[in-house]
Amino acid sequence: MSKDDPDHHYKKALYHLQVELVRLQRDLIASNARVLIILEGRDAAGKDGTIKRLTEHMSPRETRIHAPGKPSSREDSEWYFQRFVPYLPAAQDFVVFNRSWYNRAGVERVMGFCTQEQAEEFLTSVVPFEQMLARDGIEIRKYYLDITKKEQKKRLDEREDDPLTQWKVSPVDEMAQKKWSAYSRARDEMLRRTSHEAAPWRIVLANDKKVARLEFIRDLLESFSYRGKSKKLAQPDRSIVFHWADNLADRLAP
Repeated sequence: MSKDDPDHHYKKALYHLQVELVRLQRDLIASNARVLIILEGRDAAGKDGTIKRLTEHMSPRETRIHAPGKPSSREDSEWYFQRFVPYLPAAQDFVVFNRSWYNRAGVERVMGFCTQEQAEEFLTSVVPFEQMLARDGIEIRKYYLDITKKEQKKRLDEREDDPLTQWKVSPVDEMAQKKWSAYSRARDEMLRRTSHEAAPWRIVLANDKKVARLEFIRDLLESFSYRGKSKKLAQPDRSIVFHWADNLADRLAP
């Protein structure tokens, strides 16, 4: 592989960032920190690939990934947040939610898997819930991966054609393009109503998967104070990853 090859530069940058992630986690473990990373985004936004690069060299003992599945009949009868509480981090844990309780504000709402009353109750109660977790000492980082409609179609088509990724195809995926505008409206309301000081939303413009992965990791590193931190590595490109704000809403895919 030529040193001038863009893939060479990506792999080199990723290596150095993953070394820095190991350094971060070592400090988090030493301080008994509890970390929760929430990763949201449209179908095919790149959540799985981002999580893989984030966690592949982290300690398997202290690192957990939770990807919520279809709720059981028992879970349907519980308080909504109850199904997520068992997966929250304890001391030294680094937990990643590949989708989260925000399913209720997005796919459940758009696809009719919950009532409008349930969606409204969620949007009203999630901020106090997260504030309670933060007061108890859990470090929360919330990321939304945003892609364009054209890019989503390209990735969904590739997913369906690739025998190694066909397992990802679902009826929800099939509706992603048809309900694009509804998802946009749900996204915008979710960001507006649930970004708060204890857990602000961080937007990652993810049309370029590799760039998005690198900038996501840089931003995550930048958000923590830890021993031996490389300030040079923890410098995210704010044209790619940034805190959500009303005056930046036009940077998201319509």
